[in-house]
Amino acid sequence: MVTLDVESVQAFVMVADLRSFTRAAETLGTTQAAISVKLKRLEDRLGFRLIERTPRLVRPSVRGAAFLCAARDFIAAHERAIAGLSASPRRLAVGFVDHVAGAEFPTLLARLHAHDPALVIEVRIDVSRNLIDAFDKGVLDAVIVRREDDRRDGEVLTQEHFGWFAAPGFTWPEGTPLRLASFAPTCLERIMATRTLDAAGIAWTETFVGGGIPAIVAAVSAGLAVAPLTFRVAPAGVVEVGKELGLPPLPSSEIVLHSTLTDARSRAALKILATAFREHRVV
Repeated sequence: MVTLDVESVQAFVMVADLRSFTRAAETLGTTQAAISVKLKRLEDRLGFRLIERTPRLVRPSVRGAAFLCAARDFIAAHERAIAGLSASPRRLAVGFVDHVAGAEFPTLLARLHAHDPALVIEVRIDVSRNLIDAFDKGVLDAVIVRREDDRRDGEVLTQEHFGWFAAPGFTWPEGTPLRLASFAPTCLERIMATRTLDAAGIAWTETFVGGGIPAIVAAVSAGLAVAPLTFRVAPAGVVEVGKELGLPPLPSSEIVLHSTLTDARSRAALKILATAFREHRVV
């Protein structure tokens, strides 16, 4: 009968999730050598290789990927048993800037829950400024926001790249202000776009303001205006028209994770969330 130990299975799941022995060791508060020993012990007990490792790539093997779901269930059962010893459940309050929480958002939360089913996840979606205020006041344990000021702390997850998007065939009559659709007056996209246009000496007028991404997308798709959007959220049916219209390029924006959590389990959960976030951005 094959018996499994929690630490070995946890090491495998962490390496499979983070695709890195180094990050797995950092997250679990141990060394790469210890992770390798635990993984080798688990592979010997199961009788097959779980992780394929090359100088440039770490990933589950075919059989490792098949075992991963059962391994998660094994860890989850252990976590539930441990959680049952505590009178109060573990809570993680996380804030996401509204424009960052895209179509992959449910997948990110599912990945986090699969990693630690005993974790009670509370989610808040808002603009960056409100989330940072809540984080600084201790209302939120962690936030994923756009860097909008000179604040330099936090872990940079990725960069968002912006473009000028409009419906195919959008026209900008010569001698008239550029028709602009933008978000709320305090949002990053509007501030960035209007400052860029002003610096280039391009006259503009807002024909549609506010309403969130769906409303802005609708206005752009209808051919009413040009909008500053990230390439990630730009919908099908619109095109980037910056070069065609002679508009100045828009600066990119950093997506940053802020957290004050110090306990190993919460930091491990955030590592999983950050890794999944990066993976989806690459895809």
